[in-house]
Amino acid sequence: MLTDNREFDEIYEEYKNLVLKAAYTYSGNYDVAEDITQNTFLQLYIYYNHMNHSNIKSWLYTTAKNYALNYNKKASREILGENFNEEDFVRETVESAEETFMEELKDLDRSELHERIFEALLEKNPRWLVYYLEIPQAKVAEQMGVRVEVLHSVLHRAKSWIKKEFGVEYDELNRV
Repeated sequence: MLTDNREFDEIYEEYKNLVLKAAYTYSGNYDVAEDITQNTFLQLYIYYNHMNHSNIKSWLYTTAKNYALNYNKKASREILGENFNEEDFVRETVESAEETFMEELKDLDRSELHERIFEALLEKNPRWLVYYLEIPQAKVAEQMGVRVEVLHSVLHRAKSWIKKEFGVEYDELNRV
């Protein structure tokens, strides 16, 4: 038994092949015909209590036919290249979506790593934060009251410390 509704199950068993044949006749694609059959019986199940049961056979046939014609109409609107391969397209779309998702995860991880580096720099030596800012080095050196060469030394120590503390994690995150 497919459902708790015995009448519906009997109708399904009696007309499933008719619906499948109509869907295949009008769509020309067996996989599409199976989907149309499923959608047709789903619609019947949803509206079963609100319809006239005397013409169910014609309703099923007409519904399957209309689903197939609508499918053909939508399919004819698609513009496909000469060498279009549906399997490659689906595979590329899935891979592309997966790659996009993975890249978004990496971006989130990078952002979290940058935040942790910033917090660690602030805790370790606040002067090293000049490494993080996008201010010209000459201006930073002037504001700090040191020569540019001294600032370069401060920046070098900050970079070395960051590589030592976070280098492995950074490399792991950016590995292809």
